[in-house]
Amino acid sequence: MTMTRILARGAIGLLAVTSVSTMVIAQDMGEVTVQASRIVTKTEGKTASGIPIVDVSLTYGVSTKGLDLASHAGALELQQRVTDAAKAACKELAHQYPDSTPGDTDCAKAATAKAMVQVNALLAAAAKKPGN
Repeated sequence: MTMTRILARGAIGLLAVTSVSTMVIAQDMGEVTVQASRIVTKTEGKTASGIPIVDVSLTYGVSTKGLDLASHAGALELQQRVTDAAKAACKELAHQYPDSTPGDTDCAKAATAKAMVQVNALLAAAAKKPGN
């Protein structure tokens, strides 16, 4: 991993930590992690191998608190929360890195798709609980 990539990820990590007000922390059944990623091309500096590309990401936690994941309404609400978090993360990355790719729509689709793996696992676990 190049020094530029390490520094960029460290800076994004610091940004995520300082943006605690935008994160929701689950206190009951679980939390889904939504990670949005973008590629940033920096023309003012290059890595040791000459490649001026930095991968940045921003992670939001999505709470399941207050949701009955065994119900259809609870499942839909969690899916909406994940979609909204993905859109917010991609919008923030676009704000911080306006020349980054992919665009907001593709970024949000990819982040949502990755997070839905966790959502589906939580929904399956909720459906298997006794009494459901």
